[in-house]
This record gives sequence, structure tokens and C-alpha cells, in this order.
Amino acid sequence: MIIFCEECGKKHNLSFNGVKQEARKILCQRCGDTITVPKPVPGVTNGAPQELAVNFRRIAKEKKRIKLLIVDDSKLIRRVIRGILESYDHIRVVGEAGNGVEALEMIPRLNPDVITLDINMPVMSGLTTLKYIMIKYPKPTVMFSALTQEGADITFNALKFGAIDFIPKPSRALDITVDQQKLDIVNKVTLAANVEIKSVRVVRPKQGVDAENTRQRKPCQSIYAIGAAEGGYGVLLKLIPKLRADLPAAFLIVVYAPTIHVDAFTGYLESNSAIKVRRARNDDAIKAGVCYIICGTEYATVAIKEGRAILKVHPSPFPSRKGAINMLMFSIAERFAKRTVGVILSGSGNDGVEGISEISRQGGVSIVQEPGTCLSKEMVQAAMNQCNIDMIVADTQLAAKMNEMALKSQ
Repeated sequence: MIIFCEECGKKHNLSFNGVKQEARKILCQRCGDTITVPKPVPGVTNGAPQELAVNFRRIAKEKKRIKLLIVDDSKLIRRVIRGILESYDHIRVVGEAGNGVEALEMIPRLNPDVITLDINMPVMSGLTTLKYIMIKYPKPTVMFSALTQEGADITFNALKFGAIDFIPKPSRALDITVDQQKLDIVNKVTLAANVEIKSVRVVRPKQGVDAENTRQRKPCQSIYAIGAAEGGYGVLLKLIPKLRADLPAAFLIVVYAPTIHVDAFTGYLESNSAIKVRRARNDDAIKAGVCYIICGTEYATVAIKEGRAILKVHPSPFPSRKGAINMLMFSIAERFAKRTVGVILSGSGNDGVEGISEISRQGGVSIVQEPGTCLSKEMVQAAMNQCNIDMIVADTQLAAKMNEMALKSQ
């Protein structure tokens, strides 16, 4: 059984084999906090999945359940989602709406903590409903959407307009088990409830490219190595579309997501950003004013060839493990030292901690996303607990900070 310390995010492996007590107490190896863990019941632990142990103590302490509003035009889907979520003690469905108009009437009365929202609905579409929610009653909202080639743009639009994350509707046609789908839904709703409301807002990216600055690209003065996992889509949509096209910096970004999704995301960013966005390819020359998107199943490093910085991109030899962020950061720190900026965004695990430590050791700058604005706080909390981080920045302020830093490096 895997649990996470609520205070510092440290992961602990815990076994109840041979244990007769109803609960175990362990001492966190990182922060020294005492963690009380109830003995798991097969399939359910105190009404919540084992992966949600990080929230047990907070919920028990506050005696507060997550209030959820389900918005979907299908009665069957609403019933299925209600059945999944109400089988966990820490979630309470306070209402159901069949369309966006009904939802907007119910929100001020029910005051939900989280909203699940279907994208395709009659009367008022999910996107239109989401825009009204973010303007009138900002609430953490999780979209039900299929991130297919056809649905990618509308899904990313939802994230751009303020949705916290997205998840497919439960279906036996998906390539994961029904139990895993249920667990994913519960995890997303639980994580969304912990996102600070100040990070939920409509993103209005700058449109258009300064053609003159693009033609007269400046020399690359700094390299940004950025790592993102769970919740990464949303924060990158707040960041990349607002980066200036004329920056004397290159941005190398590792995103943990399926390759087909990363490809679609890159295309979406390219069409919605002033700065140039492309998928990282082996032997690409690293240029200022370009964002290179790297899939988490790839290892990207930097080499110097004839005085030019060149990307080396190859499939990871350990595709089931996280290590791509560390690999990238170590390589860039070695080559560029003080010209390097390491950035860790929302995600689980601790990939990037060793890499950002090396960037700091070489005289570079370290930045993490403010934990309260993360969907998953584990990566940033691990970095903050193990490294001397230079800056902690909210997701909505990252672009302004990077624009300012990059321009000062000229």
C-alpha cells in the first residue's frame, strides 16, 4: 500500500501483512510527522481509494466532505458517475444538472466544491457553460471529454477557459479496466477540490506573432528546462501562449502524457501561441524563441556540435519509470551552468528533484509552481523539501516571470 504524508508529500510503502490492529502509525522519514493509516478493506479504505491516503487526515480533521455537482445531459451517465463517487465517504453529490442553464441556476444555491461537466450538451454547450462558471462562480471544474484527434482542440479549449483537468466518461471500450477508470475519476475530483480557487480563471492567450522579431531571432542567452506531469496541460496553457516571441531563450519542456496526446497538445499550442512551439526531434538545433515539447517516454539531452547546441532525443530505456525531467536538467546544467533555469510544475512523484538541485549547484535558477495552484502537488513539494528553491510562482504568474527573466538575460 502506498501512502503520502499530508505535510510534506513524502511517499511511503506500507504493509498490513500480519497486522491485527485497525490502524497503523508511522513516522514520516522526511518531516517527522506522525501518520495514522486505517487498515484497508479490499477495494476501499474508509470509503476512499488507497491512493488517496494523503487526504484521509485532512478530511477527518476538518470533518468535511467534497460537495460535487454533476452536469451531463445523459441521466444514465449521471447515475453512473453518482454511483462511482458516492461509494467513497469523502465525496457527497449535492446535485445533478441536465444542461448548462440548469447548472448555472444551481451553483449559487448548492455552492459545490467541484463540478464535473460534460463538453457536448444541448441547450448550452459545456464550453459555454464553463466560461460562465469561470466568470460568475469560479469553481474547480473537471471536464468529461475524450482526448482523441477529433476532440483534442475542444478539450484543450476547456483547459484554456479554466477547467482543472479532463477525464473520459466510464466505458468498457477504453483500454484500462473499469475499476481503474473509477479510481481515476475519484482521484481527479479529489485533487481538484484541493486546487486554490485563485488559479481557476479564464486564460486569454496573446494572439499573433511579431513577424519582424521572428525573422530577426536573437541569440540564445538562456535555456529553460521545464517538467510537468499530472495537471501539466492546464498550467502549460497558462504559460506557453503568453511567452513573447522575441525572447532570447529556448524552452525545453517534458510532459508526462501519451505520445499521441503530446503531439496533439503541441499542435494546439503552436496555433495559440506567439512563441514557436514544436515537438523535439533528434538533432534539432536549439534556437531562441522556440519551445521544444518532449514526451515523458523520451530521454532528451543536449550536445554541442560545431559550436551549436543540438538536441538528442531517444526513446527512454525505462518507459514505465519517471526520469526524463532529471535527465534533461542534468544535461542542460552541465552544458550551460549559470544560463540554465529549471522549472518544476504540477505532477506526482519526484522526477526533477535531483535535476533541479544540479541546476542550482551549477549556479542556475530554480523555480517551482506554487503548490496551491497544482492539481498534483507531489513533485513541487518534493523539490521544495529537498532543494533550496529560488522562486515559488503561481501558475498564472509564470509567464510574466519568465518573460521578465529572459529579457533581463540579454
